Amino acid sequence: MTLGTPHEALAELLAGNERFVAGARLHPHQDAERRAALVDEQRPFAVVFGCSDSRLAAEIIFDRGLGDLFVVRTAGHIVGPEVLASIEYGVRVLGVPLVVVLGHDSCGAVRAAHDAMTGVAAPTPGLRPIVDRVAPSLPAEALATTDLDAISAVHVQRTVEEITRSGIEEAVRSGVCAVAGLTYRLAEGRVTVVATAGTSTPQHR
Repeated sequence: MTLGTPHEALAELLAGNERFVAGARLHPHQDAERRAALVDEQRPFAVVFGCSDSRLAAEIIFDRGLGDLFVVRTAGHIVGPEVLASIEYGVRVLGVPLVVVLGHDSCGAVRAAHDAMTGVAAPTPGLRPIVDRVAPSLPAEALATTDLDAISAVHVQRTVEEITRSGIEEAVRSGVCAVAGLTYRLAEGRVTVVATAGTSTPQHR
């Protein structure tokens, strides 16, 4: 299967998520033959930059296997130099046509940032970098809401914008690559497209 365009790559991810939600997973590319075929080269069709939450395993929720996804994860999908370099490697070196930012509901990083900014609880020094990186996604009006899932979606959108302005900007502008923001519902297992940058991409069916 050739997934050379952003549209094709996102459509394949959404189809895999539909199988996961329906309990009809194919478990592709998870055998010894696939492992052997990847020894000398990898050709993933998407970079998935997601939250480190243990319930957000990309290969499972998109029903994919070895060599399909180039996965980068941090708590709250916060962006730093290493993250941007890893994403740029996926696009510029591996030729990946799609970058996905994967957030989710009930995000602990978003809650921690909201609690810190509303005075509910101060983060420990070790957690402060996470809170500081999520905080810009919480404008003044967001501090008055208890709908943290809506804030999570805004944080995904902001992350899409930040990645689009990074070292892959020219690839996105030229249509070689696109960036899509998705949110994941923990109870349902379903992803929803909330933001796109680049060439047109499909919405969830």
